[in-house]
Amino acid sequence: MWEVAGVPVTIKRSARRRTVALQVAPGTVTLYAPVRVPVAQLEIILETRRDWVTRHLAAYAARLPAQAALQDGQPLPFLGQFLTVRLEGAGPARRVGETLFLPLDQPEAALERWTRAACAGPYRALVEAYAGQLDAQGRLGRVTVSTARSRWGSCTARGDIRLHWKLSRAPLEVFHYVALHEAAHLLELNHSARYWANVARIMPDWSRQRTWLREQGHTL
Repeated sequence: MWEVAGVPVTIKRSARRRTVALQVAPGTVTLYAPVRVPVAQLEIILETRRDWVTRHLAAYAARLPAQAALQDGQPLPFLGQFLTVRLEGAGPARRVGETLFLPLDQPEAALERWTRAACAGPYRALVEAYAGQLDAQGRLGRVTVSTARSRWGSCTARGDIRLHWKLSRAPLEVFHYVALHEAAHLLELNHSARYWANVARIMPDWSRQRTWLREQGHTL
C-alpha cells in the first residue's frame, strides 16, 4: 500500500498507455501506467517524485478550511468505540471509563501522546492474531506505533510492523484491514497475486476496506 503524505496512491493501468504519469488532486494521488511496467519500477518512479507530490498535496490542503479544534463534549472514535472528550485543567490526558480528559492547553498534542500509548497494546495483539491465522507468527518482529507522514502501515524484511496511530480513529474493519495487510507481508514482501490471496482468505471483503481508506483516509 503506497501513500504520500497520508494519501493513498491509486494505480490505474491501461494497455493503450505508453508512458507513466502522476496526477495530483485535492486528497488524491493517481499513478497512470502501461500494463507492462513492473510494480517495482512504478515504486521507484513514485519515490523519485515523492517530494513533488507532497508539495502539491500541501498546496491543495492549504486552501482547505483548518481542521476544527477539539470541543468539550465531542465524541472521539477510538478502536471501534466512542469516547467523550472533556477539556479541563492541566497535565497529561487520562481516560476514565468512556471519558477522555484532555488539558485546556494544547489538547491536540496531549491527545496524540495518549493515543499512541493507548493503542500500542491493541495494535500488537491484533497483528499477532493475524500473524497466527496466516501461520507466520514465527516471522513477526516488533509491532510499534507509527507517526509516519506517508504510510498507514509498513513491514520490514525483518518482520517489524508499524501502524499509524490515527488508524485508531478509523472504522474497526478498516483498521483490521491495515493490520492484516501488513501481517500478510510476513509471507510475501510484495503485492503479488499470491500476497493478495493470503489477504483474501482471511478477509474476503478487503477491497471494500481499502476503498474506504483511499476515499476517506484523509479525514482521520
